[in-house]
Amino acid sequence: MTTTWFTVLAAPILAMPLYAAEETLSLPNNATIGVEFVEAIAFSEGETRKESILLRPSQYSEASHSLPEYCVLIGDAQLSDDRLRITAHDVTCIETDNADSAIFSGAISASAYNSDGEYGLACNDNPCSTPSGRGFLLTLSEALEIEAQDNPSAEINEQRRQANGDGVANPIPSERPNPEDQ
Repeated sequence: MTTTWFTVLAAPILAMPLYAAEETLSLPNNATIGVEFVEAIAFSEGETRKESILLRPSQYSEASHSLPEYCVLIGDAQLSDDRLRITAHDVTCIETDNADSAIFSGAISASAYNSDGEYGLACNDNPCSTPSGRGFLLTLSEALEIEAQDNPSAEINEQRRQANGDGVANPIPSERPNPEDQ
């Protein structure tokens, strides 16, 4: 009974998106995240490697974790034994919370696993190709910890929201007439 209750209580927590709690984007080692190709990938005859492919987060039922909605991952694809082996090495995410936002950009170490559990994605076409939007799991080979970067636009927006401080509370300068009064 204890295992059942733990599973019932912990499963929703593990499947939740990771938000910018305490200004850090964190994922544990061996976490799985759903991603998809931004653009179609096609290998020419004799070609075995593509660099700087773009991936974005997607809903994947078997993922243990998720990234914020606004992320892009950069990786490489290598064709090996009719499998497309994807490794992600960079990630940039923008996490929004109402009017506030945080920017996270750093290194990630993750590899693709197909729904069959094998390393790499099955590639049945000759030459190998895959459409944009094809989803799969990335598994992290080490924990991800990225601190939030300075966000100049957030600082400017904060100054604009200050009503009684040094910020600009009224976007119409006092020396100009208000267009609504004319």
